[in-house]
Amino acid sequence: MKIVFAGSPDFAVPVLEKLVESGKNIIAVITQPDKPVGRKKILTPTPIKVKAQYLGLPVYDFIKIRNEVETLESLGADIMITCAYGQLLTQEVLNCFKGGVWNIHASLLPKFRGASPIQAAILAGETHTGVTVMKTELTVDTGAMLLVKRCEIGDMTCGELTEKLSLLGAEAAVEAVGLLENGQNQTLMQDETKATHCKKISKEDGRLDFNKSAEEVLRVIKAFSPQPAAYCLFNGAPLNIFNAKLCDIEGDTAGQVAFADKRGVAVKCGEGGVVITELQPAGGKRMNASDFANGRKIKAGDILD
Repeated sequence: MKIVFAGSPDFAVPVLEKLVESGKNIIAVITQPDKPVGRKKILTPTPIKVKAQYLGLPVYDFIKIRNEVETLESLGADIMITCAYGQLLTQEVLNCFKGGVWNIHASLLPKFRGASPIQAAILAGETHTGVTVMKTELTVDTGAMLLVKRCEIGDMTCGELTEKLSLLGAEAAVEAVGLLENGQNQTLMQDETKATHCKKISKEDGRLDFNKSAEEVLRVIKAFSPQPAAYCLFNGAPLNIFNAKLCDIEGDTAGQVAFADKRGVAVKCGEGGVVITELQPAGGKRMNASDFANGRKIKAGDILD
């Protein structure tokens, strides 16, 4: 079976690697065009392009895949596997693959269709999430499901969970291709009554509100770590928060620091409290909250808002 793989970010790299390691016939890789990165705007390829070139695979970085139907048809592939590719596909593109286009999506569909499924699962307080291999349709993340793999969220940050789901997605991709190679393409339709949607997140979405419960505050911290990072204001300047844990704190003022020492920085919430363990002050570097406290830059009684 001839396979085209489409993906762009780091999340998709283990999927491509696993497919190649498993002996699947990847005949071409499609990714996003090189983009300027950093203050110097250095033109930088996607992680998938770098990996595909390392593996010696032909790479196409189409500006708009919908304008490249003839090229896709000329590849003569049976199926396309996509994972965080980043461009919408037209019906003409889907028609280029007689065995279908199959997407690796990082949620237990039909929950959390859309651009930020990993963050959304954490924000919603889900205990489990996973990856779904589904057949791509014109509407976003609505296709019939070929297989699902689950994992526990626990107390992982978004960064940690993303890494775990990336590896799980690699396993799912290999298993899915194996099923398709053997003609086992039975799928399960999604239950539209249980569908939820999630939008692309922004930095402002990570602004902490300590009037909310400690559980809600902690979810935002975990969901936005490491990027774009949850944040609050301290002495009028932004303070990025990367990790924390729950604790019991007495007091009436939400946002007030209960203690700041080797244990971290404890903050009162609307209900309960959190102990911040990793942070980044404005103009500074990411550090343990205990180091920030040891430098006496924050103390009991201070207010975070």
